[in-house]
Amino acid sequence: MSDLRKIIIDGIEVEADPGLTLIQACEQAGIEIPRFCYHERLSIAGNCRMCLVEIVGGPPKPAASCHIQVKDLRPGRNGELPEVRTNSPMVKKAREGVMEFLLINHPLDCPICDQGGECDLQDQAMAYGVDFSRFREPKRAVDEIDLGPLVATEMTRCISCTRCVRFITEVAGVPEMGQTGRGEDSEIVSYLNAALTSELQGNVVDLCPVGALTNRPYAFTARPWELTKTQSIDVMDALGSNIRIDVRGREVMRILPRNHDGVNEEWLADRSRYVWDGLRRQRLDKPYVRINGHGDGKLKPASWGEAFKAVAAAVKDAGNDIAAVAGDLAPVEAVWALKGLMDGLGSARYDCRQDGAALPPGNRSGYVGNARIEDIDAARAILIVGSNPRLEAPVLNARIRKAWIDGADVAVVGAAVDLTYEHHYLGAGPETLAGDSRAKIVDTMKGRDNPLIILGQGALARADGAAVLGQVMAMAGEIGAKLLVLHTAAARVGAMDVGFTHDGGTSSALRGAKLVFNLGADEIDMPDKPFVVYQGSHGDRGAHRADVILPGAAWTEQSGIYVNTEGRPQMANRAGFPPGDAREDWAILRALSGELGSAELGRTLPFDSLAQLRAGMFEAHPHLGALDRVPVNEWTPVAAGAMGDAPFAPALADHYLVNPIARASEVLAEQSRLAAARSMNVAAE
Repeated sequence: MSDLRKIIIDGIEVEADPGLTLIQACEQAGIEIPRFCYHERLSIAGNCRMCLVEIVGGPPKPAASCHIQVKDLRPGRNGELPEVRTNSPMVKKAREGVMEFLLINHPLDCPICDQGGECDLQDQAMAYGVDFSRFREPKRAVDEIDLGPLVATEMTRCISCTRCVRFITEVAGVPEMGQTGRGEDSEIVSYLNAALTSELQGNVVDLCPVGALTNRPYAFTARPWELTKTQSIDVMDALGSNIRIDVRGREVMRILPRNHDGVNEEWLADRSRYVWDGLRRQRLDKPYVRINGHGDGKLKPASWGEAFKAVAAAVKDAGNDIAAVAGDLAPVEAVWALKGLMDGLGSARYDCRQDGAALPPGNRSGYVGNARIEDIDAARAILIVGSNPRLEAPVLNARIRKAWIDGADVAVVGAAVDLTYEHHYLGAGPETLAGDSRAKIVDTMKGRDNPLIILGQGALARADGAAVLGQVMAMAGEIGAKLLVLHTAAARVGAMDVGFTHDGGTSSALRGAKLVFNLGADEIDMPDKPFVVYQGSHGDRGAHRADVILPGAAWTEQSGIYVNTEGRPQMANRAGFPPGDAREDWAILRALSGELGSAELGRTLPFDSLAQLRAGMFEAHPHLGALDRVPVNEWTPVAAGAMGDAPFAPALADHYLVNPIARASEVLAEQSRLAAARSMNVAAE
């Protein structure tokens, strides 16, 4: 407490850190200070002047509280404590004047503005403004700018807070916007009138305190008060960003980020924000059975009873030659239920590693690591191996950029890519992790504070992946660095946690199988011979190959646990209901096990509700019940074998079209097309 300084705010004595700004000190004291340009995760601009306060004994004018620190205050003439007033007549008059000037040129668009109902300008005009205007001159207007298919603009509404400029430059690291002109002629523009290319550009809509930047796909579709809001978790990557799903009726209308300092702070990647239209298209809403036997004819609609009988007949024909594979979007409960179903059928041939990643079963330090996402903030040496975090987890990449701004050195082994921050490119493949290069990396990182290694799936999903993992773990042990395994699939860590693995991987589990249970695995080519039972939400690759389709719920339509890339279990809550005859994944597997049990082909799963399922799962794996906690993993190094010569390949073929839901999205399809066109233009140049 000795480092804190005493000040008086509105007559109340408080203690505050000298490094805090006055606006932060007032917030800690529970006093609200209005603001437009200030944001705690961006640099201080001091543009809007809405946060004015009175400093007793200071200059006879209000001062902007966003850029004056507590340590800048001086005691009174007789040694009195520094005093700040936030509700004096001077402050009230100053705020009214600022609001009056802000509204001089602001158009009366509220009835048609998408920001209506959640607009900072509306709220603060009501709270701190006046009910009249002395200005009768015509309002100014500016030309609109085209920022692309994600962000719509009405720049006549802009109040020049520059939040969007600062975010794109400082957080996203892609400086594509700026402010030109002076005074009344000042405008926010994109450089060369080009569209935004950042994978985080949708966050400028959240940051805009007025309706100048809005969500283009969502525009004119709903009002905030019409929507039911559900807190959930994103599954478009393995970061586990905290989100809010807004639903009207049965349709998801938009997805917004929630603040979680340990995971995504308050940002959200564009493919997570704009994937919601993919939840409506190409949905599986009824069971299907392929006519004329396996592999022939067409899929025809069927009842649940007919579909289950077809599966039971196929299970009887297959005997013990049965395999299962879990996809990248399956909640842990569904994977646990499928594992129980397979165990009841007497088969242990199941796996979740569609890409063939060499993740060691049972060794959590090998498939998760021992680092937390927030450890990136304190790291001063970061080594990225076989990963492009800008495309695999854009929000995580922004966190690495923040560490780089604070002084961290970043080095990359793998494909040469633009990560939005300066980094040392060490090499393309495993040869960089051996010999003199390895020794140099170890010596360089050993002397830095909180060194961290980020290992991506591009280094693990290959024949020598186990050897690469062993080498990286050996380096981490020698350096004293923490290891973070960066996954690309939201369901992977949870499936590994419950033991949904086969010694030889997915390919070994499927080899020679006569029947395959496919739980939403759409990223692999299924063998031609086996009878395939596909359970999923969308008509993607897996459904096209299926002989029986069991329509499941999407992640927004069922409650499920997902374990993110750092090993943190989080709950995705149900925001709506699946279409047609589709059902929750765990319920389908429970009903199917009852059909197989009654036919004496397997045993009925020992639960009748989701609560009972979770009780058994938590008993077997207690850490899954500790939601939002990152378990401490015992460090168990993997043997370092011989590595190959091939360079590390990118883990994702397409940043936007990463799963069935994303591939069904028209918005993300357009973004994918634009990204491909940009890459072709760069290659041509």
